[in-house]
Amino acid sequence: MDITAEELATWALDGVERVLAHVADLTDDQLVAPLLPTINPLLWEIGHIAWFQELFVLRRACGHDPILPFGDAIYDSGAIPHDTRWRLRLPSREDTVDYVRTVGQRVADVVTDSDTSDVARHFARYTVHHHDTHSEALTYTRQTLGLPLPPLSGLTDTDVDFGVADDDWAGDVQLNGGRFLLGGMMGDPFVYDNEKWAHPVDVEPFAMAKVPVTQGEFADFVEDGGYTTPHLWADNGQWLAETGARHPLYWRRGEDGGWQRRHFDTWVPLEPDHPVHFVCWWEADAFARWAGRRLPTEAEWEFAACSGARHKPTYPWGDEPPKPHQAATDWLGKGTVPVGVCAAGETQEGVRHLIGNVWEWTATDFYGYPNFERDAYGENSQQFFGERKVLRGGAWATRGRYLRNTMRNYFTHERQDVIAGFRTCAR
Repeated sequence: MDITAEELATWALDGVERVLAHVADLTDDQLVAPLLPTINPLLWEIGHIAWFQELFVLRRACGHDPILPFGDAIYDSGAIPHDTRWRLRLPSREDTVDYVRTVGQRVADVVTDSDTSDVARHFARYTVHHHDTHSEALTYTRQTLGLPLPPLSGLTDTDVDFGVADDDWAGDVQLNGGRFLLGGMMGDPFVYDNEKWAHPVDVEPFAMAKVPVTQGEFADFVEDGGYTTPHLWADNGQWLAETGARHPLYWRRGEDGGWQRRHFDTWVPLEPDHPVHFVCWWEADAFARWAGRRLPTEAEWEFAACSGARHKPTYPWGDEPPKPHQAATDWLGKGTVPVGVCAAGETQEGVRHLIGNVWEWTATDFYGYPNFERDAYGENSQQFFGERKVLRGGAWATRGRYLRNTMRNYFTHERQDVIAGFRTCAR
């Protein structure tokens, strides 16, 4: 999706306000947060986001002097170990918020200046999407800590129509396979280094589930002893033994014996027709084995999302950004939506929810493509090759502007805090 300089400036300011809105209601103590391996101190994190934007756009691309002379010493995530971030002396909350807004405004001013280079505008977009990544991570943090929904104006205070739910979502869609180009094209307006570059792959005919696995379907797996049957698990139950897991992380039994799940700070009855989420790769793969099925490869996933077309659309429905009747993105649903909605977002073959609702685990290990080219931000991808699994598609808390059919996400097998579910394919 290509955008104008004016649109990019709007994105820069919007990205700042979305990040700040995720922490606006929290106390100073909550902005520190307990030391956990999957989260950052929130006060440090919002400062880091602004520092990253200042570094790449204002300082490196435009030659500006640092706004904070000590910024590199406290906000460089590549140099500061995770646990050390809790021991740093940080600017006050007020000074941090002012820094975040100052950087955002200066970037907005720069990108609309006629003398600004295309390089600076490229990094402005890169850092806007860095904001988008962290605003989603802040969502995970609030869920992890059991904090309430953040007060996002026009989102958490609004009800959105995703279309009438239908019952035509069960079963598989048959895809004929064939040769197609996996990855980002050199003519695409924006891609990350791990999408570089499109290369031909052959996909055998396959049958993919029309929608992601639902909470109701996953509950059947739990009830059938899926968590007490080690041979269903790819590691022969090692993850089960280490964690003691007997159901998804945020599930519990209610007083009536039925399942409940925790949505931020509130326990709600299980929604059988919503996709299961907050499950790790081990859980997704074990369910697929129990069901006599398998996870799709990322090549199959992308083939389905672009209907195998050589000239790939940005999204399954075309190049227009997501609308609610096509995909659940941008926090519009305040959570997952039923798999029976968003029918207008189906591929021409009938696969639904490939964009939005939940990130989808695939069977594929995260490596660079054959003609990988590292970005200027070298820590983005390469250091994780071989250690993680690929996820595709985005979630309800992901910005629609951040997503596309070629987008690759990647997490370690055991991460349960990500808004991740999965769909299956026939063996």
